[in-house]
Amino acid sequence: MDLIIAKTIGLLMVAILVAIGARRLQLPYTVGLVIAGIALALSQVDLGISLTRDIIFDIILPPLLFEAALNLNWAELRRDAIPVLLLSVLGVLISTATVFWGVWALLGWPAESALVLGVLVAATDPVAVIALFRDVGIKGRTKLLVESESLFNDGVAAVLFGLALTWIGGRSSGVIESVYLLLTVSGGGIVVGVATGAIALLVAGRTGDHLVETAVTVVAAYGAFLGAEYLHFSGVLATVAAGLIVGSVGLRAAGQKFGVSHQGRAFALELWEFLAFVVNSLVFLLIGLAASHTGITAMGYIPLIVVIGLVLLGRAVSVYPICFLISRTRWAIKTNQQHVLMWAGLRGALALALALSLPAWVPMHEVIVIAAFGVVTFSVIVQGLTMQPLLKYLGMAPSLPPSNNN
Repeated sequence: MDLIIAKTIGLLMVAILVAIGARRLQLPYTVGLVIAGIALALSQVDLGISLTRDIIFDIILPPLLFEAALNLNWAELRRDAIPVLLLSVLGVLISTATVFWGVWALLGWPAESALVLGVLVAATDPVAVIALFRDVGIKGRTKLLVESESLFNDGVAAVLFGLALTWIGGRSSGVIESVYLLLTVSGGGIVVGVATGAIALLVAGRTGDHLVETAVTVVAAYGAFLGAEYLHFSGVLATVAAGLIVGSVGLRAAGQKFGVSHQGRAFALELWEFLAFVVNSLVFLLIGLAASHTGITAMGYIPLIVVIGLVLLGRAVSVYPICFLISRTRWAIKTNQQHVLMWAGLRGALALALALSLPAWVPMHEVIVIAAFGVVTFSVIVQGLTMQPLLKYLGMAPSLPPSNNN
């Protein structure tokens, strides 16, 4: 236990040094962490900690999802609910279909393997997207659309992943059962999240102690995720729902019947910002370490480039047509915002968590894992490094330098 704590502190020390260096070099902090992780792995430094499915699901995702949902503005989200839902549901399906068809037709993969990879890399990742947007300082409707979509399509992708494995394993009887499972897993997760958030507010409302109030939010974040997963529902959607309830009803209603105290609100938001910084630091360093150990080039440069190209194509054909569908409505999205939506579709922790949880009996198991790591590495480094220049080119770069807070 002492050794694990020491190695975790060591990782945080590396993250602090990377943060300082990234700010001075004006590089996205997350990109610097991944590069640092790769460099540590190539230097054969044994940190004794590796990225696993359990670490991502049980430690990393709950606080990051909850913190992001906590800071969503419910009124703004409700106003843009239609484009967010279209992008996070229909967009994931289109992206999955594009990658599935591409690797099946162009690379000759079995249909089962192509489907699994398509689902793995379909969703944009809130861990990567939100961290990047904080780095570059983007705000407003663009930030809301990208972050909200990334939160909800994670849940959709996680559910589709389970359905894909059910189909491949021959345990599904058809479309009707698949739709039923999709609605049950998604709806069940949302119900668990709403119930957890409501219970948390009822408990927090009985005390004026800001420490107790904040502790309740931590329990809610992990309780919603782990409770939903235990019941075989979507832990991602449960945590997002709980965060929305606690944030919109509790923290923004400070001093009212279901709100926490003003001191509790300030303390909770600061704590969650700190937790997000710590967990972000660990996950991107671990992504870099894991990517270098995976042997990304083992599947060959050409197939890997094809997969990355298909992921980008899938993102493009899911963003632009959907935006065109609503172009004559009150939800119309500006052209420059569409370009940001497309290029900000980073893949990250969820894709790796699903890849690492892939059963060994899935055809081309190792190749799928390598492809997922390749996509995530390209996404975080290349798209992350080029986001700021893209924003400047589109005239959307913030007039003030981004905050030093991650």
